[in-house]
Amino acid sequence: MEQVSMKQHCHEHMHRYVLARTKDGWCTDGFVEHVDDEYVCLAVLCEGPGRDDRAFGPYPYFGTPFARPPLYPYPYYPRRYFARQVFPLAALLGLSLLPFY
Repeated sequence: MEQVSMKQHCHEHMHRYVLARTKDGWCTDGFVEHVDDEYVCLAVLCEGPGRDDRAFGPYPYFGTPFARPPLYPYPYYPRRYFARQVFPLAALLGLSLLPFY
């Protein structure tokens, strides 16, 4: 898409939950927060510091005898937050609306 039409397309999806794809193959989902002449900002949901369920950490699982105790006792978990991801409009391949339940 041309940069002007991509800006219009992003502006139409303002404050909606989208999947952004770039020309180099990067995909991320988030809310369109801001659009200007050169960039689009997405608010991407992140976990608390040091917590990533997809990663394999150096510590064993909590059920083993040598496991570290959890940082937050059940049912309290670290708060999630939104981080700002900035993409240049020239690098965007497209936006897709995603259902947000």
